Amino acid sequence: MKTLIIYISIHQGNTEKIAKAMAGILNAKLINPDEVKIDELSQYDLIGFGSGIYFQKHHKSLLNLVDKLPKLQNKNAFIFSTRGMGPVRFYHRLLRNKLLKKGFNIAGEFSCKGFDTFGPFKIIGGINKGRPGKKDLENAKDFARDIISKKMNKKE
Repeated sequence: MKTLIIYISIHQGNTEKIAKAMAGILNAKLINPDEVKIDELSQYDLIGFGSGIYFQKHHKSLLNLVDKLPKLQNKNAFIFSTRGMGPVRFYHRLLRNKLLKKGFNIAGEFSCKGFDTFGPFKIIGGINKGRPGKKDLENAKDFARDIISKKMNKKE
């Protein structure tokens, strides 16, 4: 299963840690949204899309990339994020809807808390110190294994 993970990790490297953990299990290529060659996406069986959560949604560069994509029928994707707090399903909604409109099948979604020093959190030294931690990285790996398991079961 040829896999690509498109991610952006800006402030603390939280999302990059999760992307690398998943990539190790999925044997995936990692790239940033500005490095994507849209005409090469058809080569991949599975594409992951992830970033930190900014103002209740994924990073604008990731969302802008998805807007530029052509319809890719029956292409499998997964969504992931790191966040300071809040309800994951709500934060993933915009990206999920954009991907569905582009013809992607959503194979799964993953999110975990990450160290956050944005805005008022900076005053108190941040929240979620030490995250993503060992347990979060193991959960990300388990998520990736589950994606592989679902994909293999569909082939049988």
